[in-house]
Amino acid sequence: MLKKLAAIALFLVSFAAFAQKEVVYLIPGQGADARLYKNIHLDSIYEVRNIEYFTPEKGWDMQEFAHQLAKQIDTTQAFSIVGVSLGGMLATEMNDFLHPRKVILISSAKSRKELPFRYRFQRVIPIHEIVPGAVIKASAKILQPIVEPDRGKDAKTFKAMLRNKDPKFMKRTVKMILEWDRTEFDQSIVHIQGDLDKTIPARNVAFDYLVEDGSHMMVLTRGALISDLLNQILTETSE
Repeated sequence: MLKKLAAIALFLVSFAAFAQKEVVYLIPGQGADARLYKNIHLDSIYEVRNIEYFTPEKGWDMQEFAHQLAKQIDTTQAFSIVGVSLGGMLATEMNDFLHPRKVILISSAKSRKELPFRYRFQRVIPIHEIVPGAVIKASAKILQPIVEPDRGKDAKTFKAMLRNKDPKFMKRTVKMILEWDRTEFDQSIVHIQGDLDKTIPARNVAFDYLVEDGSHMMVLTRGALISDLLNQILTETSE
């Protein structure tokens, strides 16, 4: 009897492990939150979890922030990571120590070399050090309509996400981006970029997929297309 119960228990454990879904973690951009992914729909074989930002400690760099955010990731089961903009940079860092099945970047950069010249310029002349966080947040509100050509498709969400941002978060993450020291990246990272991205122009990055008429926030404004791409990439077997 005990042997039968043990066999049944072993079967149930094995079945549960087999039936366990792969988790796909979504990391938003600097001025965004989980609402950025509201139009993304992954296949039912995946479980979706959002990485929640918090205000990093003063002095943290990209690597430290990535390590702290990674505490939200359960590494005991299969998982992949999708990151937009700043989220993609953080996903690139996480790839080094978490080794997910797949890392997919959208509207992002895999190293400081892929950031536009204005970012590298501010690294040399650190204007951001003397600009208050409230000013950085206000500037983002002003620049958003300029750098996001299709912002009007869901202006309410854009405004709401940015409105909720802590000025300290904005200032400290700007510093992280400008002082990011990564020069190399894992070639297995998959990169999706839009040809109308004015924040990180496509000409700056080595992309795998170029989305026609895709802006920096296309994950929100072109949700159906990006969902199809993500499902395609996630189901592809790694070489």
